[in-house]
This record gives sequence, structure tokens and C-alpha cells, in this order.
Amino acid sequence: MSHHQYSNPDFNPEKYPRFPVIRKTDRRWPNAEIRTAPLWCSVDLRDGNQALIEPMNVSQKQAMWHLLVNMGFKEIEVGFPAASQPDFDFVRWLIEENRIPDDVTIQVLVQARNDLIERTYEALDGARRAVVHVYNSTSPVQRKKVFNLDKAGIVDIARQGAAKVQQVARDYPATDWTFQYSPESFSSTEVEFAVEVCNAVIEVWQPTPEKKIILNLPATVESAMPNVFADQIEWFCDHVNQRDSVLVSIHTHNDRGCAVAAAEMAILAGADRIEGTLLGNGERTGNMDIVTMAMNLYSQGIDPQLDISMADDIISTVEACTNIKTHPRHPWLGELVYTAFSGSHQDAIRKCLAAQTENEPWDIAYLPINPEDIGRSYQSVIRVNSQSGKGGASYLLEQAMGITLPRWVQIELAQPVQALAERSASELQTDDIVRLFRHTFMTSHGQLQLDSYTLEGSGHQSAVQACLNDGSNLVSLHGHGNGAISAFTDAIHRALGVAVQIVQFDEQSAGEGSDAGAVAFIQANINGQRYTGAAADEDTLSASMNAILAVVNQSLKQQ
Repeated sequence: MSHHQYSNPDFNPEKYPRFPVIRKTDRRWPNAEIRTAPLWCSVDLRDGNQALIEPMNVSQKQAMWHLLVNMGFKEIEVGFPAASQPDFDFVRWLIEENRIPDDVTIQVLVQARNDLIERTYEALDGARRAVVHVYNSTSPVQRKKVFNLDKAGIVDIARQGAAKVQQVARDYPATDWTFQYSPESFSSTEVEFAVEVCNAVIEVWQPTPEKKIILNLPATVESAMPNVFADQIEWFCDHVNQRDSVLVSIHTHNDRGCAVAAAEMAILAGADRIEGTLLGNGERTGNMDIVTMAMNLYSQGIDPQLDISMADDIISTVEACTNIKTHPRHPWLGELVYTAFSGSHQDAIRKCLAAQTENEPWDIAYLPINPEDIGRSYQSVIRVNSQSGKGGASYLLEQAMGITLPRWVQIELAQPVQALAERSASELQTDDIVRLFRHTFMTSHGQLQLDSYTLEGSGHQSAVQACLNDGSNLVSLHGHGNGAISAFTDAIHRALGVAVQIVQFDEQSAGEGSDAGAVAFIQANINGQRYTGAAADEDTLSASMNAILAVVNQSLKQQ
């Protein structure tokens, strides 16, 4: 049998050469573990903002700022004030209106150009603390095709920019300055050259363990698998000068869909700090999603040092500020990520929730965290469509009516729910399922309903006299039996000629407290047919009798 290999007919394997890997024999990061959260820096107001079709207006920037502060970010990159008057004005608003909490440091970006650096410090005048983030491009393609410079020329730009940043800072002694340098396109730069450039900057700034600088290593374009990026970071950390005086920061992008994985592996490889945006907004495919990475830590029992319990606030604010909708399957915070439509999934979730105790570690099938931790309710966990089974509809019904359906009722409910879901060809809401349950199993107006009853005796000597309402007339009946239920079915047989054989019976409280009502479930054989009925009433015996009448009504409708 011949084997045919199919591929793109225009595919040229030489058009996109493989990214070179680092030949390391001393990798330590694969055996490392993340045990604490990294330092976080949000770049929503700078990198995220510059990638928007319509950059944020003043009120949107202010809303984003308040969200980031409320979430607990201690470092926030607020703009590129030398390149944008709106950014300049926003930085001035933060400082002049005293909007920066004492424990929050603002950061601004600037290219390694003298005039831009001077303008940047004008924007920051009066800040208590600030990070001045200077950068220049270092990758081969930028050196050759953009700047037409050799390696020495690139190092000179970095060195001169670093010196200018340091020099102008001396003109503003009231501010506590931190210096940050990025070799832009680090991910596409030879690691040896990236270290050479950063060491040149270190030589200018002369950091100490007490007064550290930040070296930010961006995957400006994600060019390789995340393990390759981790190798780059580990190699860098091993070879950069004065490592104890440097905070190694990571700024990944999502071109290959691995920004979070690359950032996590970079932490394993020795990095200290992560830059990213909420929900991953940014150039091209976006920045590293801080919410996803923080939730990844949270789900492993690591405090992310950010408040991510306000999921709906995060989503609504980010959407309002960016005009970008959050995908319903977005990791952790998407509308549907804790939702189960599959019947087997629903059944497993329902059983696990019933078995989970309050003080034991979270262990629920298909739910990696408790949705309540981020403000989601269990109502949104289980949703019902044509792919769902008995568990999902039962769960929603139980939550809405405060009852627990016996398994045999769940089985009987599944078929009409499936039929309704297929007819509607869409998701069923809880109200739809409640209406369907009442219509299918509970006595409805115009059929036989219990008007009143008296019960005499008990145990094996019970007698019932009852009055039924058929919608227009009252029907009196009486019967005897070895209990109230037996006596009532005897009375129905005598008066209506309907023989009711009880197959299953279940009764439970429908609420809490001494005045709680009751709900009764009945499955009975009538003339060789099996029917399921239910009824709720403040009176326990009335609920049972009405449940019996529900199955009688079903049988009479079929006659």
C-alpha cells in the first residue's frame, strides 16, 4: 500500500529557516519549580494602548489605572510621554493630582535618544519614584536592515542612552529613580551579543545589590518554542555581569501562542519580573496575559500577589477601555470556561460537588478551581444544550427549586429536556427547564387537583376522604389502606376506576426551617404504563397526594 504525503504545494522549507537552539548541557530550569509570584509590571497603558485601533481616551486611561491599582500592581508602565502628548498629559495628571499610591511606582518608556530622554524627565517631574525604561534594537535584522550598524554601533547607542538617562536623572534629585534597559528583540538577538550590550549598560549605571537596575529581555516577536526562550534566559543569567545587582525582567509576546508558557519557563530559568497586560492585549497577537499567568499560579496554591477575584470587573473594564471583546473561552476568565454542556461532564461535576467538603483541598472533575473564587456562581457552571445529559438539567432545576431530584426522576427528565433542546437548537435557560419540569410532571390547571382531605387512623388502618377539583366540579372520594398513600390510591380507584400502582416514592423538604414546604415525587404504573409525577405543597401529605394526581392526570390525558 503506497503512502501519500500531502503538503502545501507551494511549501518551501528554506523560506522559514529553523530558529537556532542553544546547545546547553547544564540546563537547570527543567527541574526548577515556581514557588512564589514574580514581580509584576502592567504595560496595559503603554504597550497595550499603542496596539489599539483607537487608543484610550483620558477617562479610559483613568479607569484602567484604577483597576490596575485596585488589583494590587506595584509597578505600572503608564506611557511613552516623549512620543505622545496624551501620554505626557496623563503622566502629569497622575503626578499633579496625587493619584499614585505610596506603594506604587510608575514606569515610562523612551528610546535611547537624547531629546526624548530629556522630555521624559519633564513628564516625570515631581514623582516620588519612577522607572525610566530605555531601549534600543539589537537583533541582526534590525542592525543590518533598519539601522545599518554593526554590533559596535548598537553597543554605542545603548551606552550613550544609558549615560543620558543617568545624567538627566541628577537634575531631578527629589525623585527615587530606577533605571531599566531593554535590548529590543532580545528573543531574536544572539545571546552572546545581548549579554555584551547589557554589560555595557551595567558598566555605565554601576548598580549595587542595594540599588538594582532592571534588565528587561523582550520576546518582541516570539520566534521559537518556549523551552528555547528559557535556554536563552538561563544562559543570559549565567553570563551577565553583576547578577546580584540586576532584576531580570521578561516581556513576552504571543506570536506563537506561547507567551504565558515562555514567561513561566523564563521564571524557572532565573528571571525575577514579568511585564504583560490584562487579558493579553498588545501588538499583533498580543502581550503576555498577566491574568492567565497569575491564575496559573493561583491554581497551584501560589499566592499571585494580585487580586484576581474580581473577574467580571476585570473583563468589563478591559473591554470598555480597549473596545476588544473577551473570548468566551479565554483562559480562566472567559464566560464559558467553567461551563459544562456535555452530559458526562455535568454528571461528574454534580457528583463531585456533592462529595466535596468545605475544608478539604479542591478536587472537582473538570473544574481546576472553585469558580466562586473569582466571583462566578455554580449556576453558570452547568449549561444545557442538545449535547447535555440528565445531570446538567437536574443540577439547574435543583438549584432553582431547592430540591434534589431522585435518580429515577433525572432519567425521566432527560428525554423531554433533550427534545426541547433539539427543537430550540440553542442553549436552554434555567427558566426553560423549570417550566418544562412543571408542565411534564406537575399537576396543571384544568386537571384533577386536591381541594381538601381528611385522614383518620394511621399505619395499617388509614382512611382518607378527599375532595378533588377537576376545573369545573368537585369530586368526592374515600378509600382505605395500610397508610395514607395507599388509602388515597384506593379512593382514586373506587371513584375514578384508575388503578395506581406505586413503583417509586420520594419526599423531601423544599426549604429550610420549621415552616418549610415539601416536594413529593411519584413513579407509578397505571394500566401497564409508567408515569412520573411531582408536586410541592406546604403540607407534606398534600404534596404526596398531588404527586399521585399528577400521574393520574397524565394517564387520563392519554385515554
